[in-house]
Amino acid sequence: MRKFIIVVSAIAMIAGAASAAETSATETYDLLFKTGTLDDFARDRQLVYDRKVKNSLKPETADRDTGKLILSFADSQEPEAHLKFTQDDKYRNLGTFPASVGNPIIMYFVETVVRDMAESAGGSPFYIRNRVKEALVQPADISTGQALIAGETVETVDVTMHPFKGDPNAGRMQGFDRLAMTVRMTNDAPGWYLVLSAYVPAADGGEPVYSSVMTFDHTEATE
Repeated sequence: MRKFIIVVSAIAMIAGAASAAETSATETYDLLFKTGTLDDFARDRQLVYDRKVKNSLKPETADRDTGKLILSFADSQEPEAHLKFTQDDKYRNLGTFPASVGNPIIMYFVETVVRDMAESAGGSPFYIRNRVKEALVQPADISTGQALIAGETVETVDVTMHPFKGDPNAGRMQGFDRLAMTVRMTNDAPGWYLVLSAYVPAADGGEPVYSSVMTFDHTEATE
């Protein structure tokens, strides 16, 4: 959990600088880290996300990291969101976060991309994390669209970032300089986030170097 706290604090510091930047940069941050996204969600229910990973550089990590993410609420005076990863009958706790801030799935997405890139391509995780954090508060590609949720068409907004585009160290990143991070959001999905994906295409158009997709699956009663 300490790692997530560090990342949250660091992004908050960078966001202060973004307030003086272009409107589109502020819009990027406000969309990605929208507050209040858990305020109206029933405390006796939990959100379930599906995560699928492919990794041609470290195939064994794809099996390790493919599973379910479950967000529930812990009993406390202040509302807290508890996040855990499950795979078959195994699970690991990922941390507890203030529910009033928003949905912590976005922070888990960011941190797993940083970790996976450092593990697969090598390089300094601190450098990778800093470049990704900078991308979160810079102008990004923002588009609107539609998606189906339970058979209903809903309006969505996508934010796509390319944290390592033009990076001077691109030649040593084993393709991760082509990393695209896309977050699809909608008011019609509990918790705001519908799909969080990271994708590294192959240079020759073949199988992707890396793919991580977290998709909102369903809600259910808390066990």
